[in-house]
Amino acid sequence: MLSLSQWLKHHVASQAGAGVILMIAATAALIIANSPASEFYFGTLQQYVAGLSILHWINDALMAVFFLLVGLEIKREFLTGQLSSWPRRALPAFAAAGGMAVPALFYVGFNLDDAETIRGWAIPTATDIAFALGALALLGSRVPASLKVFLTALAILDDLAAVTVIAVFYTDHLLLGWLAAAAAIILMLLILNRAGVASLWVYLIPGAVLWFTTLQSGVHATLAGVALALTIPASGAGQSPLLRLEHAIQPWVSYAILPVFAFANAGLSLAGMTWVALKEPVTIGIVTGLFLGKQIGVFAATWVAIRLGLADRPDGTAWHQIYGVSVLCGIGFTMSLFIGLLAFPSAETLQNEVKVGVMLGSLMSGLLGMALLSLPARRAAIAAT
Repeated sequence: MLSLSQWLKHHVASQAGAGVILMIAATAALIIANSPASEFYFGTLQQYVAGLSILHWINDALMAVFFLLVGLEIKREFLTGQLSSWPRRALPAFAAAGGMAVPALFYVGFNLDDAETIRGWAIPTATDIAFALGALALLGSRVPASLKVFLTALAILDDLAAVTVIAVFYTDHLLLGWLAAAAAIILMLLILNRAGVASLWVYLIPGAVLWFTTLQSGVHATLAGVALALTIPASGAGQSPLLRLEHAIQPWVSYAILPVFAFANAGLSLAGMTWVALKEPVTIGIVTGLFLGKQIGVFAATWVAIRLGLADRPDGTAWHQIYGVSVLCGIGFTMSLFIGLLAFPSAETLQNEVKVGVMLGSLMSGLLGMALLSLPARRAAIAAT
């Protein structure tokens, strides 16, 4: 069993590497989308294979594996990790709630009069854990371990909220027959769990069928990954099936699936685009939601919870460091882009505005957050008073 310090060192280091690769993938997509290879880039993503375009295979199938990992992390953290009791989950829970509500209000404020664009209200509510933890890792020992635990727990709850939002608000139609089939598979997997079956293949093979039935039902197929994760046994002889599966797919998700997603979805052609795009309600709503809404919501909820005695301040942290982490939560990238695709599935112009908003908001949040967390210790002591 890894100690807390060992777990943090391994987890944050892996997220740092994943964040760097994500950045490279997104940059490469932007360059290619504005090069002579742009036609090949966009044309390839629209090619159909086995009934789905390559872009859909990436966003609906590969990302289901990402959501499987998210589900496994959520389940582990609630059972045995940093969210296993109310005292542990209180502060990140308040912070995550504030970090979801306030950005949504910023976005809605700029899009209230447009029935089409208001569907994107959830875009700035998400945090990209790989980028955020990667930024903390680059700062090394200047950031207390307790703050890294706080951000990790907050991001896990943020992912849980995002999954709920996708299931409730971005499901437009349901085919009850396929939905019943998906429910039957989940019930069978839960029975296998209760019976003590520990072989992962017994869960993964029906899990593939679950993905297909979910895809056909009208619920977004990626949620099949979360549902499957909740049926994986978390106990057993030796290392649990949940931990074995999490450790097996985590490198693939961090170093392959998420970079492929970023490369496929961050390509933004600037041809014909003017500065007017920065004034569009969708762009402004996302930028202000990520950069202002996230930091205000996370920090205000955290400050109130601590001042009212509802939660404890992370050990050895100054207020400016907590504020810096609150700003870092505005790095929305992967999940924000994903929700943007769900909000505007067939509106290319709005999708481009989403990409501009997410990239600007995330970049501004990352730069300011790292600047605040880089303040020297003597200033941290002043800020803590």
